[in-house]
Amino acid sequence: MPALACCVDAAVAPPGHAFAGDSSLPASPFPGLPPATITTAADNSHWSPSLSSDLYRIDAWGGPYFTVNSSGNVAVRPHGTATLPHQEIDLLKIVKKVSDSKPECGLGLQLPLIVRLPDVLKDRLESLQGAFDLAIRSHDYGSHYQGVYPVKCNQDRFVVEDIVKFGSPFRFGLEAGSKPELLLAMSCLCKGNPDALLICNGFKDLEYISLALFARKLALNTVIVLEQEEELDLVVDFSQKLGVRPVIGVRAKLKTKHSGHFGSTSGEKGKFGLTTTQILRVVKKLDKLGMLDCFQLLHFHIGSQIPSTALLADGVSEASQIYCELVRLGAHMKVIDIGGGLGIDYDGSKSSDSEISVSYGLEEYASAVVRTVRNVCERRSVKHPVICSESGRALVSHHSVLIFEAISSSACDDAPPMSAFEHQYFIEGLTEEARADYLNLSAAAIRGEYEACLTYADLLKQRSVEQFKEGSVGIEQLATVDGFCDMFSKAIGASDAVRTYHVNLSVFTSIPDFWGIGQTFPIVPIHRLDQRPAVRGVLSDLTCDSDGKIDKFIGGGSSLPLHELEGNGGNNGGGQKYYLGMFLGGAYQEALGGVHNLFGGPSIVRVSQSDGPHSFAVTGAVSGPSCGDVLRVMQHEPELMFETLKHRAEECGQGDDGGMASAAVATSLARSFHNMPYLVSASSCSLTAMNNHGFYYCSEDDYDDIVADSAGAAAPVGEEEQWSYCCA
Repeated sequence: MPALACCVDAAVAPPGHAFAGDSSLPASPFPGLPPATITTAADNSHWSPSLSSDLYRIDAWGGPYFTVNSSGNVAVRPHGTATLPHQEIDLLKIVKKVSDSKPECGLGLQLPLIVRLPDVLKDRLESLQGAFDLAIRSHDYGSHYQGVYPVKCNQDRFVVEDIVKFGSPFRFGLEAGSKPELLLAMSCLCKGNPDALLICNGFKDLEYISLALFARKLALNTVIVLEQEEELDLVVDFSQKLGVRPVIGVRAKLKTKHSGHFGSTSGEKGKFGLTTTQILRVVKKLDKLGMLDCFQLLHFHIGSQIPSTALLADGVSEASQIYCELVRLGAHMKVIDIGGGLGIDYDGSKSSDSEISVSYGLEEYASAVVRTVRNVCERRSVKHPVICSESGRALVSHHSVLIFEAISSSACDDAPPMSAFEHQYFIEGLTEEARADYLNLSAAAIRGEYEACLTYADLLKQRSVEQFKEGSVGIEQLATVDGFCDMFSKAIGASDAVRTYHVNLSVFTSIPDFWGIGQTFPIVPIHRLDQRPAVRGVLSDLTCDSDGKIDKFIGGGSSLPLHELEGNGGNNGGGQKYYLGMFLGGAYQEALGGVHNLFGGPSIVRVSQSDGPHSFAVTGAVSGPSCGDVLRVMQHEPELMFETLKHRAEECGQGDDGGMASAAVATSLARSFHNMPYLVSASSCSLTAMNNHGFYYCSEDDYDDIVADSAGAAAPVGEEEQWSYCCA
């Protein structure tokens, strides 16, 4: 007998025959259904952290900075390949240190959380510099490499200051594309190497150009790169008024470009830069003004995430020819700025056919650039220029990890068992057409015709919905039909096994590139990797928006291997927390994130490797924006809002408990304006109900007097935790 035959009673109408009104019905819809067809327990006996590492490709996209340790937790290798075993940093220990309360020796910060790793940032910068130094020696190149960091990738103060500090021995500089970026770059480079370049890109007005010229007066090695031909007149006029000799570069529109989203700003139709005709006019105008010696830099940009060194070499070769032509025309050229484009391997595939991967490493990239520039210059008998790159994504992506919590999952509930009487009542409540569908479904199950089962199950559900809309059946019967049909689907393996995991995060705020351009990032549980993940899931965020979900993952999957939440996670039932990490997101995500649904950014900590017992020290910590902070972004005034609500609470609470209830409301409101908008469990907040009025407050020392003076004793919220908008 087919496997599904146990789901129905053989006394049902003979195969192929089902008649409306037939009373020969099974006593139970699924007697004897094997449990294995419904649930499958994770078998950890043959699982290991190394298998999890392979499953999530951690070594492929994360090497040499991330690994899985023997405890099954993701660990950071802060110095890359030079990291010693005792220097590895366990991410779960960082989360515990940061999120534990202060009495527990923690910092009391709320998740979501960005963990910044300046040691990783330092290693990335040194590795980039080392790759170019090696290529210069290998190809007997006659000049040097001098990089700049484009601050648009991540304008965080400490990130920029770290890059200036770590890059000082290498004359590493900064690139700005707007007036505020130029101001912060000028300020930071005052503490950097005096030879470090300050590259001024982007569209410019008189104020921007005046700032750049002031930077030269401040002895900063500033280069104004023309993005539009008309910018030259502003540079010439204002430099003469200030008595400053400018250093000028141009951004060339190359014919070379790469396809896909990241190459859309390159090529002849690109957003920025000058054509060869416009460049020639700039040369002639500067020559006529006696300022051709000011023209010293050529800049170009093929596009971000250049997929292969072959495409890179094509673009560098074209630009090198333009550089040599400018030398021939009399410009005092010194620097070729190859722009951005140094990609990273987000999915570990090392593929040139993917927009989120590249087929080369740092050394291959540097070698292709140096070799190509040298070959062109040698053929043209031109002195080798200083090579500059604006490699932002490759510098900062690895040093930042976003950690967030899965708070619940939408596990499918099994249909409740029905007694023979309940089953008979259920059948009698169906119309003749629906009852015929049920009998046909039962007969098809006995014959093992699973496609027919699904067809009749769909018909049965449709007819039940029609009856419900007409008011002829109640919600209990509708739910019973749904459970009945879902049981059939599970038994034949046709049900959707993908669960939705609800995460304490805003995709729009913290991973905007996923929502905006479909960019995928590595997302991995940061612990329990010594256990086999038994569930596949998608991630749904807190926002009231259907786009607030993550349902595409590296490797092309539409779901992610996950573990069962223990006690349904940190939500009801007080289960163990389940933490996920989004990696390689250190570039652009923080700068691009918005405040959809008024969810602000995450808390941030800086963690450095140390010789302490846990191998790390938290050197800086900032709580995420409060409710009041995000309200101010939208021009609201939290102080006035609080006074309005406090006054209303006093009006509504007159005569109740001597005004103590309204005082408790005011206290709770004040706290809410200062708390982050993300969810925390009530037990971790020490929330307490007061006087059964339904108002809650955080029972901290500051509010002990209010508790003591309350008319009624404080009562606990309940044994089950409730998720609320309040502070941890």
